[in-house]
Amino acid sequence: MEIGLVIHGPEIVDSGMAIDIINKLGGYGNVSAAMAGTIGKTAVLDAHLEAVIDIERDLKPSRCIEHFFKKKDLVILLNHGKTTENGILFSNIVVSRLADRNIKPLIQIERPGMFDGLVVPWNVASIEFARDLADMLGLGITDLPELIEPMSVQDHGHRIIRNVQGVYPGEKIMVNGIIVGVAESKNVRIISQDGFIKDITGAKVKEHGLEKLHGYSSMVPVDLNACWIKSGPLRGNNFSIRKSEHSFRYMRGDGKEMKSISINNTGKIRAVIIDHEAERSFELVKDANVAVTIGDDTTDIAADILYRLRIPVIGITDGDRDGFSYIKHIYPGSTVLRLMPGSDDVVGKEIRENVFNGNCSDHFDSMDILRNKIFTISKKYIIFSTDY
Repeated sequence: MEIGLVIHGPEIVDSGMAIDIINKLGGYGNVSAAMAGTIGKTAVLDAHLEAVIDIERDLKPSRCIEHFFKKKDLVILLNHGKTTENGILFSNIVVSRLADRNIKPLIQIERPGMFDGLVVPWNVASIEFARDLADMLGLGITDLPELIEPMSVQDHGHRIIRNVQGVYPGEKIMVNGIIVGVAESKNVRIISQDGFIKDITGAKVKEHGLEKLHGYSSMVPVDLNACWIKSGPLRGNNFSIRKSEHSFRYMRGDGKEMKSISINNTGKIRAVIIDHEAERSFELVKDANVAVTIGDDTTDIAADILYRLRIPVIGITDGDRDGFSYIKHIYPGSTVLRLMPGSDDVVGKEIRENVFNGNCSDHFDSMDILRNKIFTISKKYIIFSTDY
């Protein structure tokens, strides 16, 4: 049997259950495993599992499932949600985005190793094998779930209402990696008109977050059908990106681990901009030598991810953190600028337009030349800078 295993999130890897499930599934046939999600990819690296779990694909869980549908006999979604209910709601959204969920047997394994772990068959063809899996893993099994439509499209597509599934009061709500509100109930709905979020019911809206999301004066629309929405609990006053305990892995680049990036101050380099898209860092930095990161949280999260890949950052920050909780590692050769409050997005826009010629990446003759160009644009806003 050819089995496609779609893994979502870092918790399932950090707990050790991902590799345990892969090994057990090996008794049924050949297992091809792929991670969907950037923070999950860092967990794969930290666990030394990149030879077992593919972290090269830049696919959402639904697209990854459809990719496996073409080649595999069975597809399994492996997840560890905040609760079993939350995990099933997440998978409901994923399955609702499939063109046809009945092409191949499709099963969800949710929170294995936990007292409330479950196996969920997502089509009739998967029920028999789901029972076998549940027995093997010592988990409960659900009936075939009914699909819940996560959003309502009205007025010929001009108005979209999207439900935030599995959210609890007090949790922060993120859209495409930007915190846009704090939940005040379990019934949170995000409402957009012609691509612009007009209201978030059941939550206290963070207006500055919406401004960031829509690119301030650039007025960038957002497709609620396709965007990434996540809610999460606070740890102290912070939003926890990676909640599970884990050991950090430094990528040594010794030929046996991930390719190391050589960086010096005089050699020609390729640079990329990561502007409030920290969770796409793996995809954005392909073939890059340095990343220019815009925003406090973006710099913290992206720098930590890129440390594993031996890629330095030039961070543009202004002290306006959204309250993420993330252990930060910054690769040597990095520079982080601390600007006047409220100016990181202004400077970021100028850097994109005047240093990168309006592009997301470009080549420069040296690291020093790039750094000097950024300092020249930023100098009237700089409070201090830190070299690492």
